[in-house]
Formats: sequence, structure tokens, C-alpha cells
Amino acid sequence: MDEQELKNKEREAADDKLITDAFHHLLDTYLHTRHRKKVDIITKAFNFARQAHKGVRRLSGEPYIMHPIAVAQIACEEMGLGSTSICAALLHDVVEDTDYTVEDLQNIFGPKIAMIVDGLTKISGGIFGDHASAQAENFKKLLLTMSDDIRVILIKICDRLHNMRTLASQAPNKQYKIAGETLYIYAPLANRLGLNKIKTELEDLSFRYEHPEDYADITNKLNFTKEQRDKLFDDFTAPIRKKLDQMGISYHIKARIKSPYSIWCKMQNKHVTFDEVFDILAVRIVFLPDNRNDEINECFRIYVALNQIYKSHPDRLRDWVNHPKANGYQALHVTMMSNQGQWIEVQIRSERMDEIAEQGFAAHWKYKEGDFKEDEDELNKWLGTIKEILDDPQPDAMDFLDSIKMNLFASEIFVFTPKGEVKTMPADCTVLDFAFQIHTFLGSHCIGAKVNHKLVPMSHKLKSGDQVEVLTSNSQHVKPEWIGFVATAKAKGKIQAMLRRENRESQKKGDDILNNWLKANDIESSIPILDKLCEYHNFPKHDDFFQALGDGTIELDDKDLDVLQGKANKEKSGGGWRKFVPFLGKGKKDKGNDVTVQPSKSLLVVGKGFNKKLPCIIREDTIGMYIFPSCCHPIPGDDILGFIDNKNHVEIHKRSCRVASKLKTSYGPRILDAKWEMHKQLFFDATIEVHGIDRKGMLHDVSEVISQKMDINICRVNFTANQGIFEGQIEVRVHDRAEVKVIIDALKKIDDMKEVQQII
Repeated sequence: MDEQELKNKEREAADDKLITDAFHHLLDTYLHTRHRKKVDIITKAFNFARQAHKGVRRLSGEPYIMHPIAVAQIACEEMGLGSTSICAALLHDVVEDTDYTVEDLQNIFGPKIAMIVDGLTKISGGIFGDHASAQAENFKKLLLTMSDDIRVILIKICDRLHNMRTLASQAPNKQYKIAGETLYIYAPLANRLGLNKIKTELEDLSFRYEHPEDYADITNKLNFTKEQRDKLFDDFTAPIRKKLDQMGISYHIKARIKSPYSIWCKMQNKHVTFDEVFDILAVRIVFLPDNRNDEINECFRIYVALNQIYKSHPDRLRDWVNHPKANGYQALHVTMMSNQGQWIEVQIRSERMDEIAEQGFAAHWKYKEGDFKEDEDELNKWLGTIKEILDDPQPDAMDFLDSIKMNLFASEIFVFTPKGEVKTMPADCTVLDFAFQIHTFLGSHCIGAKVNHKLVPMSHKLKSGDQVEVLTSNSQHVKPEWIGFVATAKAKGKIQAMLRRENRESQKKGDDILNNWLKANDIESSIPILDKLCEYHNFPKHDDFFQALGDGTIELDDKDLDVLQGKANKEKSGGGWRKFVPFLGKGKKDKGNDVTVQPSKSLLVVGKGFNKKLPCIIREDTIGMYIFPSCCHPIPGDDILGFIDNKNHVEIHKRSCRVASKLKTSYGPRILDAKWEMHKQLFFDATIEVHGIDRKGMLHDVSEVISQKMDINICRVNFTANQGIFEGQIEVRVHDRAEVKVIIDALKKIDDMKEVQQII
């Protein structure tokens, strides 16, 4: 016992030293900033939090107080925030994890700190349960407080960054949930606030946990190609340095290397290999102007000097200097042709612009003297947009997160009204979005527009610099198909609200039709009856079923009666368990025993005792227990996860699937880890796209490589040739993703084959 006590004391002493050292490091960092030195209140907040979290440890084993200290350290060092934010960061988990209330904090530390901590305190999941999304509600609460004080979201991003840095101690299903939420919400949010450095780190950390093999592969390749990149950088910048020295400019040049996550996104979106990503290196020229008011002219002086050394790409000049991005980012981007025959992007910015690019709005406060108020206006405009979205309640958590994402994180374009006023709109917006932006009446009665004096439909996508005159008609009414082509949350919200009003009438009518039909057939109306009818007619929601009845899209007849009385032929939905696995092939016979694998035919139902921490293992005999939606088509070899749907069945998605990224963000507690354990017995469909120079025998060569040499079954081939160039799609049956890679490598070796990529 004495030995145990001794060990405990030693551990306590070690913990105390660890905590004290971390706090002193935080204070040292704070004292080196330009903020007023309010050490007393920070020390008071630290001692309060230390006492509140006493004896509690994180999953990693370290004392819990280390987390609030680390969050405060990030807020101070990496964001440049002051004493109020540091105190709020130190106290951010006190209300949530201990018995102290917001009122207690208000009495001790004042209303400002208490309000920020309240904004950071999660709403307990109990009210919403697993099905409604507590995550979306928490995010909504965060945004509500944020529109009063931006520091709430800044500290939340610090909190998320530290959680991502220490994510290794969590179970895989938790890792996917947190990483998915980070990629979907927090990384774009950091970007929108101009916190570029933090955004990049959040993306890379999420990528590392979601796709560990891809992350390791890209990181290794980046290290492997570092030497040749360094040589390219030195050769390219040598004449630039010489020229800038002659001009007497105070500057430094650094290399910007594309992050692993950005490289991976490009590889996925453009279907290219690592070697085909050419913009991994960019050159950044950061200069110190003699006069702050002269920095824009200086940017263009450097640009002119560069053009005397290298040829620039005529379509790739990006002037963010005169037209800053919404997050305050300013720089001049040009793309130059190097002597090695490679396009290289050059970013020209002053030291102030560079700091704002890395630290975002946090750095604005440093440069707030004088008349530089335009950044503040941008931020206020953005906070106004948040208020607008929050004012229009979204019935569904997923819709709410989508509208936030759609509006706040899109890149912007500038559009002009007929009178010449400038309106900032998200990229990819349409004429209809513009109409709703100006006025709801204009949007709901829009029939088209004149863009640059030419007549266009309302689905026409606008470009920066367009002048738009909206055309209306009193006989025009909102239509459901409009939702398909609008891009802004405001337009989508208004259209949905108007449609909901109209739909309610149809639903009421449908409800009456159903009740009369049930009465006529002596059946009592109940939820199970309604569920059976919805399932039979393939409607996920009761409201959709009522509406279809009200609109006359469906009619109730004897077949519906048979379904309710259990007489209906069960095969109506077709395919038993196979309908959930649309791409699954027949069992492959074992040549020795002539045995076919028979997967389980009943779907897995998640019960109360189900352990969410254990992975779902997908084998030949268990694959039929899971649902495979058609959104992302996972096959063995893909990184996957499970999701518990509303009927407690488990869906399997790729981790990179767009639907899955929304599920991770909105319904995190229902995410499961999933792993393949297949033994090359079942076949799956995969589609490969090929492009090349047309010649005789090309199709023969392709089929010979796949069927003859590799003994792989081709299901479908579609080739078209035009002006000496061909493109084609080949559907093959494979056991896993590795086989697809082998096929692609083999196809690339065929003469005149220029591009081979996997689409599905």
C-alpha cells in the first residue's frame, strides 16, 4: 500500500510540474504579444479551471486541464487573441463537465467571458436523442453566439485543432465522426475566417485518420520528390532574386508546397496520379513596402518585373489585391512558364497581406490603426448572412448544415444590377439566386433575365462582372424543380417555405383520402398501417405519401389492401437482400469442392447491446447483412465506414462519400468502423474510363489485355471515336480495388493509350 501511495504521490508531483510548466509557457507567450498585460485574470481563470477539473484525465492519460491550457496556447500563439479569449479557452469545458454553471462564471469573471463559455458549451444530447442531430443543434447554438461575438467560433476552432492533434487516443468510429465533422464544417469555417494555416492542418489531420494509407503514400512521395522540387525552386527564383535586388525591394521568397489533402483531392477529382499533379510547388514573394499606402502599386511593380524574366499565362492572373476575398485574403497570383517548361504559380503579397493570409481575422486587429475598416465591414456582412440563415428555421439538421456550408464557404463573384450597383454572390449562383437576393417577390415571380443585355433562362449561371436585369411575371409561381438549380441558402429556404405552404394543402387532402379509404375497408388508421403503405409505394416519409395521394400521383386499390392483409407477393420489391447490394456478383465456385458462398440473407438489426466501438467485419458470409446504397459504390479495398439508419440497419459507405460526410457531421453517434475481410470469392462491378489516339485494333488490344492476359470478365464496353481521338468506358467484374489498379497499369502500357482512370 505504501508503495502504491508513493507511486501516486510521484505521479501527482509529475502532473503538477507538467501543468505548471504548460501554464508558464502560455503566460510567456502572452507577455510577448502586443495585448494589454492582464496576467491576473488569466491566472485566476487557470486556477479555477485546474480546481474544477482536478483528478480527471483524458483518454490519453494526461490530466484533463492540459486540454484547456493547450486550447488557450493555440488561441494566444497561433491566433493572436487576447486575455478574454485566453480565459474563455481555459474555462471552456467547466460548465459542460463540472457542476459549475454559467451564472457562477458570470459572477466570478464577468458577462463577456461567461457568454463566450456558454456559446462553447454543448447542448446535452439527451433532449434530441440519437435520431435528431444534437451535433447540428450545437453548431446552431455556436453560430447564434458567434454572431454576437466572433471569438466564440475562434476558440471553438482552437478546441477542434487540439482535439484533432490528439485524436489517436479515440476509437476508430469516433475518429471518423470527428474527422468527418472537421472536414465538413470546421476546416471551411477556418478558411472563411482566413485562418489558412489552421485550415490546412485540420484538413491534413482529418485526411490522415480517414485515409491512413493514402496519407502515408502521398507524404512519402512528397519526401521522395523534395530534392528535385528544391532544385526547381532554386533555378526558378535565382533570376527573380537578382531582379528584385536591383530594384532595391526588401523581400523574402519562400516555397509553398501543396498539402497532402489538397493533392489527394486533386487526384480524386481529376482522376490523376501523384506524378500528374503539376502545381505541388508555388513560389511566394513577400515584401515589406516603404509605405503602407503604396503596397498595391508595389505588387504590380514586382509583377511587371517578373514578366521581363518569364512569360506569364494570360488567363491565370488573379487580382486579389484590389478585390480581396471575403475572408480578407489579399495577394496577386500569376502563373509563369519556367525554363524547364513547367507552369509555376507565383504569389506576390506584402508582409501585412501574408500575415492576414495565415492568421486571418485574428491578424486584422494588429493592423487596425488608420482608416482600414473595409475588413470589418466584410466580417459584419458575413455575420449578417449567418443571422439570416438562423432566422429561417430549417426543419432538417442536414438541410441546415447544407445551407450554412453553401452560403458561408463558397467562393464569391461580383454581379452588377441594371443601375450599376455591385452585389456579392456565391460562385455557381444562378439568375434565380440573384432575384431572391434582391427581393423575395422578385424571386418568386422571376421568369428569366437579361444578362449583359442578352435574354437567358432563370437557371443561367452567373459569372463575375455580369450585369443582370431580372424579368418577372405576375402569373409565375414557385415550382419544386427550382430547388434543383438554385445555389444560395436564401433562395433555397424561401422556395422551400413557399412550397411547404402549398404542400400542406395537398397533404391534408391526401390524409382525408386515406382515412376515407381505410373507413370504407373497415381498417383502423394507425402508424404501422401507414408505414406499410409508405414502404409499398417507396416513400421514405409519411408527408411524401400524403402529398402523392393528394396530388393524384398514386391511387389506393386492391393491391394496397393485399399488402395490409399480408396477402401481397413478397417478391414485389425484388431481389431480397440483393437489392441492397446492387453491384454484387454471383458467388464464385470453388474449383475443388464446387461450393458457392451463400451470404446471410437477413439484414443486421442494431439492438441495445450492440458495441459501437467494434468494427463491422464484412466477409462473404456476412455481406448480405449490410445495406450498400448507390451513392458511392464501395468495393473491397476501399476505406469504408458503417452508418446506423432510421430502421437500425447498417449502411456501408466509402469514407470519402459525400453523403457519408454529411452523416458524420449530422449524425456522428451513429457512425461505426467497418473493415473488409474478403477472400476473392465474390465479384463486384467497376468502371474504367479510357482516352487515347484512335487506330485499328485498339479495341482488340484492350479486350486482349483484360480478358486474355488477365482472365477478367468484361461486362460492357462502350467506345466512341471522333477526329482521330477515342474515348471509352469498360465495365469489368473484379474481386477488389487492387485488381482495378492492376488492370489500369496494364491498359496504360497499350500503344496510343493516353489516359486511363477509374470512375466507379
